[in-house]
Amino acid sequence: MTIQHLPATASPEEVTAVLQRDGVAVVDRLVPRAFMERAKAELAPFLERTALGTDPFAGFRTRRTGGLIARSAACRELVMNPLVLGAVKGLLSDATSFQLHLTQVIAIGPDEPAQAVHRDQWGFDFYPFPKGYEVQCNTIWAMTDFTAENGATRVIPGSHLHADRIEYKESDTEPAEMEQGSVVFYSGALYHGGGANHSSAPRMGINLTYARSWLRQEENQYLSVPHDIARGLPDDLLRLIGYARGAYALGYVDDLRDPLDALRGVSEARSAFGELQQAAAKAREAIPDVLAR
Repeated sequence: MTIQHLPATASPEEVTAVLQRDGVAVVDRLVPRAFMERAKAELAPFLERTALGTDPFAGFRTRRTGGLIARSAACRELVMNPLVLGAVKGLLSDATSFQLHLTQVIAIGPDEPAQAVHRDQWGFDFYPFPKGYEVQCNTIWAMTDFTAENGATRVIPGSHLHADRIEYKESDTEPAEMEQGSVVFYSGALYHGGGANHSSAPRMGINLTYARSWLRQEENQYLSVPHDIARGLPDDLLRLIGYARGAYALGYVDDLRDPLDALRGVSEARSAFGELQQAAAKAREAIPDVLAR
């Protein structure tokens, strides 16, 4: 089975259908190259300060830079891309809501060997989710071209429906090759791994993933995005990064406050307004006594 490529004009329903069937799909040139160059420029200072990985899975020649919501306006646009959100909603259609799970630039350096083939949903303590029950939908945007030579993400199409804990090898996979500005979608159950980089330059991708709102986020968005930055972000983005209830009652603050209200200080404003109302009422009550004097 080969990786299906779709045009940038594809609908969310078309992407969802391929994901349900294959567990992976590439949408070609969804944003212009210039947009990805802008993202690269915004993130360059942070990427330069990021240490290399410390184990074979993370990659000794690979840098993984997170906190992209706070660090890059371009990445905020990618997170909210309508086609992406529509496809995520389609794949996780039986979930009450979903949230941003992870933001990360993955820069695979030259001479980095291939990553072990794995499922991202193993991050949930290797819980054996039922076959076909999707818990997350992932994207990797090509910040540089992805080729077999430079470490394109390697996938096994259809493996989202395979048994759990299978030990696949690199030879079982195929590279998700794509041009800068393209994006590969894949299920959290898909067996995949970063490819080996045999080129002389880093292969750079922006990994943005989404998961059911009742699952813990891999990247702690409440600490990754400082409150002074969060308060200036649009409500839709804030709810996506976790300032919303998951399912019916998950994630509220103290006296059943909406988390977005708590961030915005809405309840505090209401409280102050209430105190003013009480003071005005007491003043009105005192007027007859004053006049009687």
